[in-house]
Amino acid sequence: MILALDTATRQISLALHDGRRLLAEHTWRVGQTHSVELAPQAALMLRRAEVAPGALTGVAVALGPGSYTALRIGLGFAKGLALAHNLALYGVPTFEIILRPLRPEAGLRRVDRALALLQAGRGRAVAAAYAWDGREWAADGPPRGVEWAALTDELHGPILVCGEWEAAPPELLRAWRSSGRALFEAPAQALRRAGYLAEIAWERRAHGQADDVLRLAPLYAGAPFAYTPPDGPAA
Repeated sequence: MILALDTATRQISLALHDGRRLLAEHTWRVGQTHSVELAPQAALMLRRAEVAPGALTGVAVALGPGSYTALRIGLGFAKGLALAHNLALYGVPTFEIILRPLRPEAGLRRVDRALALLQAGRGRAVAAAYAWDGREWAADGPPRGVEWAALTDELHGPILVCGEWEAAPPELLRAWRSSGRALFEAPAQALRRAGYLAEIAWERRAHGQADDVLRLAPLYAGAPFAYTPPDGPAA
């Protein structure tokens, strides 16, 4: 049984997966309260699923990019759980979770390029470009921090825009849509789900690819950033 948790940005997502099926999943938005909400909600999920902590065999965690504070809260919780219960630990990059459910067919069109986005606050995004290699999405360069407006020059369509694209300024979204060069993942699909994180962890478990609990560290795109809620200070 693997408990998966993703606290990379302004949402938390939790999931329980037994290797054959997804037993429970909960995803919700938070502001600056990751540290307050994470542990109680994880305990509640285990209780509702009637899974004792001793039944867990592994824990999976989103490694980033993401908010500096939020990532460290999630990774710290995952490491503590792994050490306390002698669990295997699987760290998975945030963009790998975003891309997990995507395929190159977008409606009636085939799209072999994707631009994955995370909100970084202060008018910026973290972006990563990918190309379909016939089997999976392959990174076309490292994730990087960028101003939202600067992404317009990268939308040489057709390209599938996925992840937290809805955080872009409304006027930019209107321009991107009207250009016809960008196809947008549906909002329900864009939600980053811990169920996909758990699936990735189970695949890694099958190949004996657990991480070192003491050495695993967050991944950042350039300088660590703090998420800035629309109506509040940085986290």
